[in-house]
Amino acid sequence: MPNKTYSLAFLGFGNVGHHLARLLQSKTDELRDRYGIEWRLTGVATRRLGWLAAARGMDVSAVLGGRAESVARAEGAMGAWLSAARPDVVFEMTSLNPQTGQPAIDYIRAALQSGAHVVTANKGPVVHAYRELTDLAATLGKRFMFEATVMGGAPVFSLFRETLPASNLLGFRALLNSTSNLILTEMENGNSFEAAVKKAQDIGLAETDPSADVDGWDATVKVCALSTVLMGRPLKPDDVDRQGIRGLTGEAVRAARAGGHPFKLVCRVVREGGRVRATVQPEQLPIADPLANVRGASSIIHFDLDTLPAGLTLVSHDPGPDTTAYDMLADFINAVK
Repeated sequence: MPNKTYSLAFLGFGNVGHHLARLLQSKTDELRDRYGIEWRLTGVATRRLGWLAAARGMDVSAVLGGRAESVARAEGAMGAWLSAARPDVVFEMTSLNPQTGQPAIDYIRAALQSGAHVVTANKGPVVHAYRELTDLAATLGKRFMFEATVMGGAPVFSLFRETLPASNLLGFRALLNSTSNLILTEMENGNSFEAAVKKAQDIGLAETDPSADVDGWDATVKVCALSTVLMGRPLKPDDVDRQGIRGLTGEAVRAARAGGHPFKLVCRVVREGGRVRATVQPEQLPIADPLANVRGASSIIHFDLDTLPAGLTLVSHDPGPDTTAYDMLADFINAVK
């Protein structure tokens, strides 16, 4: 079967987008020889660059270097950009809105309706419009993929979709926010809360405003996404009993570790009849608990399944934008193969 060339468009082009572009470059030969996939970049849209489109393809290295002046700018925002770029796949990487999922939901809807598969790293559309967007994609013969939204580098959603038939998820426990886990580790190592937050910011893990991480919002939205997709029980952030780590002191965190019951920001979801109960809050865990010894920026999830009495545990070791980019690459391959 002859190779097919796919036109790709990036909606958002921050750290993850840059890593994805470089990963595509490094994997070009393997994609062609192993999967029959050729590709070209035909669209990039960011606040700084605007809506850039070139249906015949862009110089990826020039775009990565910020030298895209010669590329046409689509007027009229999303619709005009899609018409000009004519993508087969849109990688959606815009900012998270935990309360509504917008405007990413509208972007994804428009991309699907234009005839593109959509691969997103944005949790908001999964939480607030999973069924709508999945059904729309199916109706149009396209895919709405979102592996990059939870636990970068760990195939959480595809694990259930592809390899666990007839398994029902009864609940899970997890550490889902890498930033909070790193902050707690730094506090155990002797830093104050403020110094630990600054360390996370200095290495690019925490935002200038760390509220989404330290107040538990990021973990809460991930809990909602997992419950919605894997358990068929849609949750919104306000349905989750949420408490972050902002109130913990370095002294309390170090004493807890020394006493054999370290603090972790634990996400829990339990099925109760036809409903689920969800919490995100600091807990002291016994040192023998697998979650207790996951340190630094790593994350972990333990699934309780009706088919596996001991459950199933996945660990993602120090994920970063490179692992998120790989998740998006994998979704791209799975969407088009």
